[in-house]
Amino acid sequence: MITISHEPNYLHVAVVHEFTVHDYREFEDNVLYELRFHGSASLLFDLTEMLGYTLDMAVEEIQFVRAHRRDFKRIAIVADDQWVTWSAWLNQLISEAEIEVFDDLESAQGWLNENLSDMKATA
Repeated sequence: MITISHEPNYLHVAVVHEFTVHDYREFEDNVLYELRFHGSASLLFDLTEMLGYTLDMAVEEIQFVRAHRRDFKRIAIVADDQWVTWSAWLNQLISEAEIEVFDDLESAQGWLNENLSDMKATA
């Protein structure tokens, strides 16, 4: 199951239990919306409640990221699983986004909002 919310500076995605291809396609629709109206997207993935993912979802992820390799600014991943960390490292090979893995949600949100705070300070 997936929940998605559009925050001021990023798209917040939380996965609970299994991450399926149906969930990923819902995510894709939301990212395409962000890209259409903002030109790029930053993401916050909360994977602390994810138990696993389906193989077809992983294939869909690779295809989508490759097709949109320049469309992401920052991707924050909150997880405590070494396989998720390893997957994030692999995604850095096919995406031009800054990707960071965090242990807690607050640190990830702070990192995503750094640029927003910097832009307000210079305005």
